[in-house]
Amino acid sequence: MNRDFAGLTAVVTGAGSGIGLAVATQLSARGAKVFGFDINAGEMETVATWIECDIGSSESVAAAYSSLSQESDVVDVLVNNAGVGAVGSVLSSTDAEWQRVMNINVVGTSRMISAGFPFLKRSRNPAIVNTCSVAATVGLPNRAIYSASKGALLSLTLATAADFIKEGIRVNCVNPGTADTPWVARLLSAASDPSSEREALEARQPMGRLVTADEVASAILYLAHQDQSSTTGTVLAVDGGMNGLRLPK
Repeated sequence: MNRDFAGLTAVVTGAGSGIGLAVATQLSARGAKVFGFDINAGEMETVATWIECDIGSSESVAAAYSSLSQESDVVDVLVNNAGVGAVGSVLSSTDAEWQRVMNINVVGTSRMISAGFPFLKRSRNPAIVNTCSVAATVGLPNRAIYSASKGALLSLTLATAADFIKEGIRVNCVNPGTADTPWVARLLSAASDPSSEREALEARQPMGRLVTADEVASAILYLAHQDQSSTTGTVLAVDGGMNGLRLPK
């Protein structure tokens, strides 16, 4: 295994499962010291040091970075992966749902970047990668709040890339399609016909299958890698062709 992240310190939010766990696993395997900011440790024990953090709370984020400072004063790679979903249109959405999802998916990412800024400034080649979604660029049914939050996150990525370019901090994001993660599994289990619902999710992606967490993680590491020192303000789709392809049936 290539140890090209050896000597680097990485923070991954939502590292306990799914895409976050895959990112932490790949970073660790390639030599990085990984800290997983998450509400629960999940399955990260062998690949990351867990620091309890709820990105929906400014106090929790500050406390998490304070804990990190006991181990490291620098962050070379910040992966903002933690987020929540929501199902429904604007007709069924409530104010409480809007506030919860936007607070975590958008403001929570901003909290992580702002509080992590002093750590990133101490890195020789700092990189931020945000986990966005194809929902930011494609209209999906019954995903109004989630799509709006990811659209805002995409814009936040670009704006922060512009703000931080003179600081030498690169900021990019990945836009996964529907990924085969525990979160999607929970959504499917709540469906009236989970098998048919999964087939529908697979069929809407041109490659005919769900994206894997490892595929998304690989794209995140690509953007975080020091070799991509001229890549900032970039949105990388990992969606099986969902955003860009229109294939005949």
